[in-house]
Amino acid sequence: MTKDQLGSLIIASEDSLYHVAKTLLREDADCADAIQEAIVSAFTKLHTLRSDEYAKTWLTRILINECYDILRKQKREVFIEEEDLPEQETAGQDYSELYEALETLPDEMRICVTLFYMEGCSIREIASILEVNENTVKSRLSRAKAKLRRELEPENCPDRDSLQNG
Repeated sequence: MTKDQLGSLIIASEDSLYHVAKTLLREDADCADAIQEAIVSAFTKLHTLRSDEYAKTWLTRILINECYDILRKQKREVFIEEEDLPEQETAGQDYSELYEALETLPDEMRICVTLFYMEGCSIREIASILEVNENTVKSRLSRAKAKLRRELEPENCPDRDSLQNG
């Protein structure tokens, strides 16, 4: 694969890369950093790509590793307690019920759900990206669906009842 072909792949995969990064990272700035680092890494490690047909899988794996690097760095930082933050910084977060429910999933389940349902990856592709067994991916998807179903049931969502009655 040439650098021009890699550039075209990156442009074509822009939305997909964002969805994968957003699955693991909460902040858009962190997502942008991870994507940028993944792109730089992909260009410098282009010689390690064994087959052009797996280029997107390879790029996604690099991005996931970059996201995990950012998460490791964040764990080492000392965080300011939320009540110490100015009000405007915490008030702007508005997530849909589905994204809130996705946030309750462990990272390994959340990434499987994102790759399968949002990005249309096959079980085999996900297993390759995450470097796990296909049955592991199936189990994670099954557990994630069950947990999401419980999270999104009407009795767990008081706002949904008020919307239906109002």
